[in-house]
Amino acid sequence: MDDTTQAVSPLRQVRGLVKLVRPKQWAKNGFVLAPLVFAGEFLDPASASSALLAFALFCVGSSATYIVNDLSDIDGDRRHPRKRHERPLASGQVKPGMAFGLLIALYAVLVGCWFIVPSVVSVIGIYLVLNIAYTFVLKHQPVLDIFTIALGFVLRVYAGAMALAVPVSGWMFVTTLCLALYLAAVKRRQELSQSGDQARKVLGSYSVALVDRYAEMSATGALVFYSMFVMSARPELVVTVPLVLFGLFRYWYVVETMDGGESPTDALFSDWQLLLTVVLWVAACGWALWPEAVLV
Repeated sequence: MDDTTQAVSPLRQVRGLVKLVRPKQWAKNGFVLAPLVFAGEFLDPASASSALLAFALFCVGSSATYIVNDLSDIDGDRRHPRKRHERPLASGQVKPGMAFGLLIALYAVLVGCWFIVPSVVSVIGIYLVLNIAYTFVLKHQPVLDIFTIALGFVLRVYAGAMALAVPVSGWMFVTTLCLALYLAAVKRRQELSQSGDQARKVLGSYSVALVDRYAEMSATGALVFYSMFVMSARPELVVTVPLVLFGLFRYWYVVETMDGGESPTDALFSDWQLLLTVVLWVAACGWALWPEAVLV
């Protein structure tokens, strides 16, 4: 009897549903909080509450996209040597009907919250549509697939700005785009090097050398644009530039020597130096912007 036909206990089903929404991946939604930090409003209770609500709603939206993706990829995941055991739907831990019911519940939460924060939910709606297009069409299109993933991070930043009703620097948007392109290119590189073009159809259109160049170009762009943003708009954050540079170097080291990078969140939480770098960057931003935040 294989994994997909075994009886599943109620407790294991609940654990499967929790795993289905991928709470570890919510770390990506930290980009929603970027405008709160750079606007210097992180000490204002109202602004912090609005940003955290936007973060929570983006977690709901991103979890919904994971369920849609897993529902559409059940057959492929069952043939994958690792995903057939790790993915709740592929392993039989969660039945498709249960997953669909949870998906409807998550959509209902977003619809209800539209009456509270329509600007934020509207951005999340664009994110949902973009990811549905990615799941069924765009993930099979080379280059477009990488840019679609990256745009999801840009929308996170935009949602955070909408929550606070503050303008976002063009530098922040282009920096976010470059950083997200870097992470997406590295993800494709690791999928290609570890599983070949068997992991997903679009990988047959790439080579490791090509996505390496994509990653290098994007990392360089992220560093340059972040530095320009800091020097032109937030010179007090110049102390964070070395941390960003080290983070990019360390992430590439994790990819090359520890075989990480297929999941950026797994790479982050599995390497203490990378995690510490992120913590120090957040702390440095808070310290540098603290006087302005107090004045607000």
